[in-house]
Amino acid sequence: MSIVTEKLLPTLESQPAPSTIPLLDLKAQYLYLREEISRALQDVADSGTYVLGSRVREFEEAFAAHIGARHCVGVNSGTSALHLALITAGVGVGDEVITVPMTFVATTWAISYVGARPVLVDVDPVTYTMDVGQVERKITARTRAILPVHLYGQPADLAPLLEIGRRYGIPVIEDAAQAHDARYHGQGAGTLGFAGCFSFYPGKNLGAYGEAGAIVTDDDCVAARLRRLRDHAQGQRYHHDELGFNYRMDAFQGAVLGVKLRYLDAWTHARHRLAAGYRERLADLPLQLPTEACDLRHAWHLYVVLHPERDRLRCELEVLGISTGLHYPIPVHLQRAYSHLGYREGDFPVAERIARECLSLPLFPEMTAIQQDQVVAAVRTLLREDPV
Repeated sequence: MSIVTEKLLPTLESQPAPSTIPLLDLKAQYLYLREEISRALQDVADSGTYVLGSRVREFEEAFAAHIGARHCVGVNSGTSALHLALITAGVGVGDEVITVPMTFVATTWAISYVGARPVLVDVDPVTYTMDVGQVERKITARTRAILPVHLYGQPADLAPLLEIGRRYGIPVIEDAAQAHDARYHGQGAGTLGFAGCFSFYPGKNLGAYGEAGAIVTDDDCVAARLRRLRDHAQGQRYHHDELGFNYRMDAFQGAVLGVKLRYLDAWTHARHRLAAGYRERLADLPLQLPTEACDLRHAWHLYVVLHPERDRLRCELEVLGISTGLHYPIPVHLQRAYSHLGYREGDFPVAERIARECLSLPLFPEMTAIQQDQVVAAVRTLLREDPV
């Protein structure tokens, strides 16, 4: 049966389209911060130091303090952060890393970059994060790391994963690319394992004005090696003791992130308020709504609902001027690039269901009550004939 009745469709199509509500609104955020951002960028331009330098160092120190880590090492992307974290954990050619199929592919790219093999386990049907109960039976003599993903801003269940890691001597590396300001039992996401990896891609909860990322760790030696690796493995200029990379964060991104970090708590609060609004007003509809696990703080990077007629619902929302997203419509094990792993459709039924049914509704800190009212009204109109 169609989501929209035959009677309702002509009515929708005959109405003038309302103002489009974006999935996120980076321009609104920029306009609010424009003066501060302009001053910070001008300071960098005047300094003549455009790569690393004091602005990056100041941001690293502030971000580490914000989430409760000893060290933060800024790099040029979240993908690079994952790559370097795996290298410093000792993962290499022929090794295995346990992770999930429901993630952005950068998680597994990093595993492939070091010559290791992604070994996948399904995700939990409620939290959408790594199903801890499946992990131990996937451990082999080649397993060198466990890489949970804090998907959509929900921290994975880290305590049992860390215990498994301790028993087997396997480091846990957190993919916290979507989990800025998330908390696990009071501790900052990204700070509990061997290392935590963040992305500052513009659309993230803490986003740069270009590409940027970071690794956080409490280990002094790991942090020192990360700083060398990101800068062509230079401990001393023009001395290279191992294979290094040009993964440095540029100073302009450090300056932007330094300004925006001061607002992250307020933005996280706004995301929680919006998520609560959706939960309260959509709870009676035939949607699976996201949850916030007990004793955790969700970062609400995305508000992802599940519906069996996702594609139709998405198209009809577009007619009403509501932008949505798909995070992510093809799980890793069904990507052509990973066909060599030998997985098939049906191997990870929970991840596959999420991929088929997921729909990200607009959610961003600058979203107004009127905008959320419009989204809620549209969803209710499309999913029942008596919207309230």
